[in-house]
Amino acid sequence: MKKKIIIAVILCVILLTPIPRFLKDGGTVEYNAVLYSVRKVHSINGDGYNVGTEVRLLFWEVYSSVEYQP
Repeated sequence: MKKKIIIAVILCVILLTPIPRFLKDGGTVEYNAVLYSVRKVHSINGDGYNVGTEVRLLFWEVYSSVEYQP
């Protein structure tokens, strides 16, 4: 019984622990895990910036509030 609990905890840690990645596009940060990803967007786009947050579960985009700021 204890062995199953330990395996379940290790599996949850592997699937849910995010790894940050800093992009060189103006300040975007991605947090990627196996089951989800979160992007805090701050990228240069022409004369302004794209700013906002994107959340993806597996391969589907669940939330996006990215908008252009002149």
